[in-house]
Amino acid sequence: MEFFEVLRKRRSVRRFQNKPVPKKLVEKLIEAAFLSPSSFNKRPWHFIVVDDREKLLALSKAKLGASGLATAPLAIVVTADESRSDVWVEDSSIAAEHIQLAAFDLGLSSFWVQIRNRMHDDKKTAEQYVRELLGIPENYRVLCIIGVGYPAEKKPPHGDEVFEWEKVSLNRFGEPWK
Repeated sequence: MEFFEVLRKRRSVRRFQNKPVPKKLVEKLIEAAFLSPSSFNKRPWHFIVVDDREKLLALSKAKLGASGLATAPLAIVVTADESRSDVWVEDSSIAAEHIQLAAFDLGLSSFWVQIRNRMHDDKKTAEQYVRELLGIPENYRVLCIIGVGYPAEKKPPHGDEVFEWEKVSLNRFGEPWK
């Protein structure tokens, strides 16, 4: 598939078939993350692959909007050692996006669950909840969870309406691009 076709057709899916993701495909997803660029090549990330049904159900309760993880056969928790890089958020975000693009290329679907700066409940952050559940050390931050699996829903590709050219300037903010 052509790259721009992938970009148009990849959509977030939150309902999955009850079908495991083969280990060879999981390895490809992680390889895609490792191939992502990072500032000064510091590569601060650490990925936690979760395929245990009970843990997936628990992760689905990390925050409002994470319930799709309850049907996902796989989740990849994207964390990073913040002591290795002051731009761990950016580096890890690029790696997470590589995972999502690779998933689509491999015939899978995915969705992003934001964890950083989100609340689990009125007393605990989603990050604290995930850190406790998965035994993540304090110097590692939790950016997001990528739910992955075979889709149980189909969404149409993005149309041209996503091209908001008025949000693009040429040489100076507010100068029309087109």
